[in-house]
Amino acid sequence: MSDGGQPAPEVILEAALLAAGTPLDLQQLQAVFGDDPPDRESLEAALARLETQLADRGVELARVAGGWRLQVPARCAPWVARLWEEKPARYSRAVLETLAIIAYRQPVTRAEIEAIRGVSPSTAIMQTLQSRGWIRVAGHRDSPGRPAVFATTRDFLDHFNLASLDELPTLTDHPEQENE
Repeated sequence: MSDGGQPAPEVILEAALLAAGTPLDLQQLQAVFGDDPPDRESLEAALARLETQLADRGVELARVAGGWRLQVPARCAPWVARLWEEKPARYSRAVLETLAIIAYRQPVTRAEIEAIRGVSPSTAIMQTLQSRGWIRVAGHRDSPGRPAVFATTRDFLDHFNLASLDELPTLTDHPEQENE
């Protein structure tokens, strides 16, 4: 406990992040402290202490595009996954290729996706990606027909544990498989 019987800031942050269930940004975390929130530097220092305290535990603090969240470390995922009987959603190669094109080339139109893949993305593929919250219509091109342009969302970054698109691997990091 810190002064006045109030829990240490990192304990309050841990409780707030656990209760939220979604990433919280700095402003949301400051609001948890009420009328006397810590300044940005103190809050970031408390987050760093919390991250250190959680090392080698069954939960970790992760910074993603939406802010900070508590999550299961990758090293524990195989055991925790047994809690859910249903299998995780499996996505077709077409869905994953379309998502990759949007992530790396955004903003991009359906016609541009077709030019890269050699086949037009089906409405079902686009609806799947939008229903997952991974892509959105970011606007419309100023060209005939005013086609929609697609971009990834914060949910996409959060789902794939990325703080920004800069963390996507470069395309040269993954050489083509020889058997394809």
